[in-house]
Amino acid sequence: MKATVTTLAVDKPSIVKTFIAVMRIAIALVLTAMLLFACSREQNQSPIATASAAPVAAELSQQQLIERGAYLVAIMGCNDCHTPKVFGPQGMQLDTSRLFSGHPADEKLAPIPAGQGFMHFTPGLTAAVGPWGVSFAANLTPDPLGLGGWTYDQFKMAITHGKYRGIEGGRPLLPPMPWQNLVNIHDEDARAVFAYLQSLKPIANKVPAPVPPTELVMAN
Repeated sequence: MKATVTTLAVDKPSIVKTFIAVMRIAIALVLTAMLLFACSREQNQSPIATASAAPVAAELSQQQLIERGAYLVAIMGCNDCHTPKVFGPQGMQLDTSRLFSGHPADEKLAPIPAGQGFMHFTPGLTAAVGPWGVSFAANLTPDPLGLGGWTYDQFKMAITHGKYRGIEGGRPLLPPMPWQNLVNIHDEDARAVFAYLQSLKPIANKVPAPVPPTELVMAN
């Protein structure tokens, strides 16, 4: 007996059309799902939801503000210039007894070499010499010779606008103070830094006034 083979006729154009139709439906479903997800995400990130979820200084206790401020000044290296140094087993290190007290009033500057186009620092990094003259790191403790009596608004003006004593229209802060890096600091972070500095031991250290370049005495 001969086997009978039945051959089915395949309509290729019909298969292609069916495949295209299925793909269109699949794409439409994917786009719809993406649209629904985007709308849901936008609603979750509405201004009201964001405002309620964003951390603000008012939600932190005073101790939490101080702790955050201590963390921020540490990672920003504020001690590098504003705290005097002492020699220890590993070389120069922070003098924790004079934390953030600025350039010591009794520390005299070494002779400034003439004819060198460089910026010079004192060994403790609390004073710097450059084209602007000589600048001294400020006393940031809550002593009257430091930040004692300052308001938060004064502090914010000083660090975000580079104004001496936070006075609008006052003289600019001198290098190497990198106030330009703090222009966009979040208000809650600025408040934390201020709270930390106000919690320090007050140190009565009168930092010298800046020396303009016209009054520099250069050593040959």
